Amino acid sequence: MKPIYTDYFETRDDGSISLNVPENFNFAFDVVDRIAKEEPARRALVWEQDESCVLYSKTEEHTKEFSFEDMSKLSSMAANYLVSKGVRRGDRVMLIMKRHYTYWYILTALHKIGVIALPATFMLNHDDLIHRMHETNACAIVCIGEESICRKVKNAALESPSVHSLFCVGADAEGFVRIDKEIFSFPDTFERGETKRTDPLLLYFTSGTTGNPKIVLQDASYPLAHIQTALLWQNVRDRGLHLSVADTGWAKASWGKIYGQWLCGSAVMVYDYDTFSAVKLLKILNEHGVTTFCAPPTIYRFLVKNHLLDNGFAKVEYAATAGEAINAEIVEQFHELTGLEIHAGYGQTESALLVAEFVNSPVCPGAMGRPSPLYNPIIVDENGRECADEEPGEIVIPPAKRCNVGLCVPEAEGFNMGSSVWEGDLYHTGDIARRDKDGYFWFVGRVDDVIKSRGYRISPFEVESVLIKHPAVMECAVTGIPDEQRGFVVKATIVLREGFTPDRAMTNMLKDFVKNKTADYKVPRVISYVDKLPQTFSGKIRHVEIRNRDAKEAQNTKKSQ
Repeated sequence: MKPIYTDYFETRDDGSISLNVPENFNFAFDVVDRIAKEEPARRALVWEQDESCVLYSKTEEHTKEFSFEDMSKLSSMAANYLVSKGVRRGDRVMLIMKRHYTYWYILTALHKIGVIALPATFMLNHDDLIHRMHETNACAIVCIGEESICRKVKNAALESPSVHSLFCVGADAEGFVRIDKEIFSFPDTFERGETKRTDPLLLYFTSGTTGNPKIVLQDASYPLAHIQTALLWQNVRDRGLHLSVADTGWAKASWGKIYGQWLCGSAVMVYDYDTFSAVKLLKILNEHGVTTFCAPPTIYRFLVKNHLLDNGFAKVEYAATAGEAINAEIVEQFHELTGLEIHAGYGQTESALLVAEFVNSPVCPGAMGRPSPLYNPIIVDENGRECADEEPGEIVIPPAKRCNVGLCVPEAEGFNMGSSVWEGDLYHTGDIARRDKDGYFWFVGRVDDVIKSRGYRISPFEVESVLIKHPAVMECAVTGIPDEQRGFVVKATIVLREGFTPDRAMTNMLKDFVKNKTADYKVPRVISYVDKLPQTFSGKIRHVEIRNRDAKEAQNTKKSQ
């Protein structure tokens, strides 16, 4: 059978995209069940559990493979079971399942029922959980059966009146019903009820790089927007095997671990771990014959900086990255070591892929890529005027250029959406970039991250990209700190590689290094060293936390003077 995406997606000769979204589209029925009917043995999921996992057992199988027939039947059993427990269309169910294989069929089951799925990270604390339960009126929680996680969830649920059912997977837990044991006495078919493309499908909370997490709601048409993600950026293969490094609690899992991949005919590889091991990751890539790979820049930096790429990508045909901007130095070194380009992609929890180095475009190391033909984003100044080449401004999607699929719902009844990215029909990303003469976007920073010093607008990422080239630097974050004469000066917070000393000589060396590679006004006037940079749950550096900490220190210093 031909990949299902061809029924919904067409690329025209002029490079534009046509996306057909049926009014009754539902991913579970129209993709999973349809493939199961037409080609039941087609591979859907390959799962390998690492021994670092809390639930790892020496007596159980640690590698499993699922066909689409398996996914169809398991999801129907789970749907019938959840309905028997009082879960209904329009309800909200939170999923805290890490990378356990049950996530895929339980998520599909929720889509069949018409439930709004709330994927969440296992790293949430008590207050985080209560906030999410209250804001969404979650009626049930499905979580991995780890004692520490179940304890947190159960305690939070006691303070959340809307929660009436607690389920777990992978292991038994006190106060939870083991859903992955209970479903097998239920029918393996589920009758399709009314489905609409506008049905609420997924509810995420943003990662909070510049403030508190905000609610993001996507409707049932959202999976179709990720055809572009998988086909034109990740370059997945029909009958290939794609691995995206992402926890299921984040939108990156929707980008790389289910929707676009299955629509385009690729199976999904899941590396289930608690403690990341680059050596084990490379072993999985080779042993399972992973054809396409996507990971955040953090992992590529780690692989390159620690010289861990010998033959690890021998079978991988294509590599991509997203989550934050990637430094040109890492892209170039990775290519030298593996022969593979790293294709950058950019989007948000609130969107699908907006900008990328697509399969038909040359890779430009350090760039974000070119605008998506699905959304055609542009760069505008503070007055809403489209910027000229090399002029920095905010990435936005004007009403006349945006597709109506894959962007978050502006308003939704019953939800406190927080600070919206919408201004009328204008979609604001809050990210600053510039466009070069070839049409490539280059990341400058978040609106709140850009440093204004002596009349100059300084991109933190540009300075970070210089610093990361120094062999002593493992990771860095550049921020601005207040200065009476300049307004702000550049500060670099640095994690050094093992074997390097954070002393005055190192500071002078790094300043000279930057000075020799860029303009004087971009050189960090202040450099501090830390063991670890503050990050979101999804691994993005929290510049806002560094800025707030510096502001507090400055205030305390001023008081003491």
